[in-house]
Amino acid sequence: MSAWHLWPWPFFEARHVALAERAAAWEPPVGHEVNEAEFPTACRAIAKSLGDAGLLDPAVPSQGAEGRWSIDVRSLCIVREAVAYRSALADAVLAMQGIGTGAIWMHGTDAHKARYLDRVRRGETIAAFALTEPATGSDVASITTTARRDGDHYVLDGDKTFISNAGIADHYVVVARTGEAPGSRGLTAFIVDAGNPGIEYGPPIELMAPHPLAAMAFRGCRVPVADVIGEPGRGFGVAMATFDVFRTSVGAAAIGMGRRAFDEALAHVRSRHLFGSSMAQIPGVQTKIADMSIDLETAALAVYRAAWVKDTTGARGTREASMAKLLGSEAASRAIDSAVQLFGGLGVTRGSVVEQLYREVRPTRIYEGASEVQKLVIGRALVEGRG
Repeated sequence: MSAWHLWPWPFFEARHVALAERAAAWEPPVGHEVNEAEFPTACRAIAKSLGDAGLLDPAVPSQGAEGRWSIDVRSLCIVREAVAYRSALADAVLAMQGIGTGAIWMHGTDAHKARYLDRVRRGETIAAFALTEPATGSDVASITTTARRDGDHYVLDGDKTFISNAGIADHYVVVARTGEAPGSRGLTAFIVDAGNPGIEYGPPIELMAPHPLAAMAFRGCRVPVADVIGEPGRGFGVAMATFDVFRTSVGAAAIGMGRRAFDEALAHVRSRHLFGSSMAQIPGVQTKIADMSIDLETAALAVYRAAWVKDTTGARGTREASMAKLLGSEAASRAIDSAVQLFGGLGVTRGSVVEQLYREVRPTRIYEGASEVQKLVIGRALVEGRG
């Protein structure tokens, strides 16, 4: 595949163009698909390679010249789009390094930042975020894992599921109920080191596309009070702030997968001959290729608009982020489905690139808020006059 050149739009500065060229040149150190037994080694190899290339910097920021900590969301989206084009697993590693540290750089203490951020940014350690529970799903306010104060510690008890990097990560950001108030106002975020006694891991959860995922349980897990992130009872806001930053980039990652499928499909129809001529000359094929391009470029506009809004206004940009995530994941899914159709039998042959992408893109419409949830967020913002 040819090297990617950044979309020629006014959202970008010269530094974004340079980053796009560097990200497009990166090659994953492991194969496209990895089996469960290989996840620990593969994920660490990917993280180290991304760290060495400086591609984790946009996901795990350093302290700026003015003493501020912030992410340039355009840079994050550029890197995720380029990396996802090469490898969905590598994109997952990159994303979790950011999601597993977002609460720390936004709300953690100086000691937290010094202890965790540099090593994660260099790809020397693996981060994770333990939020989802068996009975809650997207309903974060209904979390039942408890954290009981006991002297200078909290004692965590409860179950989490669908946790990326469970059993692999070196630390987890965990949200649990401390009970200061009902619902979302009674949650607190903690940093829990992997070696902490009282953590149990379930067997790997097998997905349609390989991903390091498992359940976790906390059984009398003691966490120092010093490892509370932010203030007790403010964990819901800590979690949502992280997702507000990273949700837009899910759309970018999906577009990267869609672009890969588009390039594969275009090369295929140009080389494939049917009925005495190139498949690319068939009008129905040309309209399908056109639809794929329109879908991906329109969605990319929404993604980078949302990133630009976040970067230039400093606002949460929740509605724009939801639009970006929704449009990016849905458009990429349609484009990849079209690529499978254009490949015919080869498109559904296990192990072909477009078949892999078909499985890999599907979760983007679910994680970090399903498409239906994004529509609710967008609609609520409009009804309440925030759009």
